[in-house]
Amino acid sequence: MKFIVITSPEFIPGEAFFIRRLFDCGLDILHLRKPGSSVTGCAQLLDELPAEVRRRIVTHDHFSLCGDYGLFGVHLNCRNPAVPSGLCPASVSASCHSVAEVRQRKTGCDYVFMSPVFDSISKRGYSAAYSDEALCRASSDGTIDSRVMALGGVSLGNIGALRRWGFGGAAFLGDVWRLSADEAAFTRHACELRCSLDENI
Repeated sequence: MKFIVITSPEFIPGEAFFIRRLFDCGLDILHLRKPGSSVTGCAQLLDELPAEVRRRIVTHDHFSLCGDYGLFGVHLNCRNPAVPSGLCPASVSASCHSVAEVRQRKTGCDYVFMSPVFDSISKRGYSAAYSDEALCRASSDGTIDSRVMALGGVSLGNIGALRRWGFGGAAFLGDVWRLSADEAAFTRHACELRCSLDENI
């Protein structure tokens, strides 16, 4: 299963270090999501990362950074609903908040996020939107497949359920960044996530 992490919405101390550590632990893709941040702020973070790391980053804003920094791709959202003319990213992804939207958007994307699958860790009051029955049905009819990544409340303890439902990977946010004050715990947890995602393959 794919291992994806979304950045904290705010810049955090030592963020470039932690991003490099995630890739050391086997991260597949990092989503750079800093809503409300300036292009300069995002560029400063990218400047602290080597080219081999930048090639595995997808940006949610300031799509010009994709070409300027050789990023992997862009993520479409309500702020940026379309790929700008002239930009040819290696990857295009999008966020979906219903089974119908997943079906619709998969055709034009390399992969999509489906959320919230579980109660959010980082957004209080943001509850799971799908029942076990609905997710099993979406898996059976082929809506959930290797190009659908679970988002929302994903943690070490529920990766097994994601595998049962047929998700191609998981995107983590609160579960990872809650440990950024403790380098050892952060690294250990990231490596545990990678191992769990790789089980039974």
